[in-house]
Amino acid sequence: MNRGTLRITETNSADDSKGRTWGLEGNLFWYMTGGCFISVLTLLLVFSVARVSFLISLAIAAIPLLVTLVYVYKFRHGKPAGYDIDCLDYWMNGSAFGPRPRCRSLHPLRSDHV
Repeated sequence: MNRGTLRITETNSADDSKGRTWGLEGNLFWYMTGGCFISVLTLLLVFSVARVSFLISLAIAAIPLLVTLVYVYKFRHGKPAGYDIDCLDYWMNGSAFGPRPRCRSLHPLRSDHV
């Protein structure tokens, strides 16, 4: 083998997509399917078992589907992996590690905070 030759091999480094279904990336299709299933189940239970009028039952049954739509399109579709978890962590715990300007001492050796 010649030491001056460059060896070229093809790789699949660009094939990181999980695919698309109904225009949704990866497994988001299953979230939408689950939201639709829970909405239909809620409609049947509220309308048939609880004997609520159809329009009110439809409004109640739309809630799970709307929550699913907001979750998928606001926090998952087109966002980086872990975006939804990071948002939840930020809302629960505040900002991450960093300086806290309200809590600083006057002198590095003093323990009282301003």
